[in-house]
Amino acid sequence: MTAPPSVGARRAPGRCDESDASVIERSREDPDAFAVLFDRYADDIHRYIARRLGTEAADDLMAETFVTAFQQRRRYDLARSPARPWLYGIATNLVGRHRRAEARRLRALSRVAAEAPGERGADAEPLADRVAARVSAEGSRAALAGALAALPARHRDVLLVIAWGDLDYAEAAQALGIPVGTVRSRLHRARKKLREALGGSDPTAPHDETDEAGPTGETKETARG
Repeated sequence: MTAPPSVGARRAPGRCDESDASVIERSREDPDAFAVLFDRYADDIHRYIARRLGTEAADDLMAETFVTAFQQRRRYDLARSPARPWLYGIATNLVGRHRRAEARRLRALSRVAAEAPGERGADAEPLADRVAARVSAEGSRAALAGALAALPARHRDVLLVIAWGDLDYAEAAQALGIPVGTVRSRLHRARKKLREALGGSDPTAPHDETDEAGPTGETKETARG
């Protein structure tokens, strides 16, 4: 797949304070300018895809995300800046073509991580604190991977574009092309399922988040009650 002109080949010309919308508008006449967006967001997009599909797939899909964005740049709404939600939306759509691969990967991670502690045997020597902590983390990752695999794809998309893409509700709605109310509803249901599967914990929620709105607008605290 051919990359947009100069993307990744050199640092794109442009001011650090130039808005994404301005960059996109300029790139319509000067295609090389689009590389500014690559410089700004490629690492984040790659990290997001890698967490969902693995590093090998992320290499290809990150490039495809920016190729797609470059091809669609003339249709971009210049009233919207920054462009992060747009790019995460494209990336999520590409991940969506690999739903089965993502579910298989999550289930595999769940099995492998869950089995790792048992391989040491019941009579193993006492583990050092550092190793014990790693085993505990493996168990937590296993449980989370299994819980994510069990979510409906549309709920997983909302959850992960917020938790791993670091988008807010409005940005997630823009990225996924759904109303903010639908984002809140799906996120509420996804996190409820995670808490049920993980014994009340939710590793994807910010530690200080106590007022997440439920499907009818209630807060997390009232929803629990």
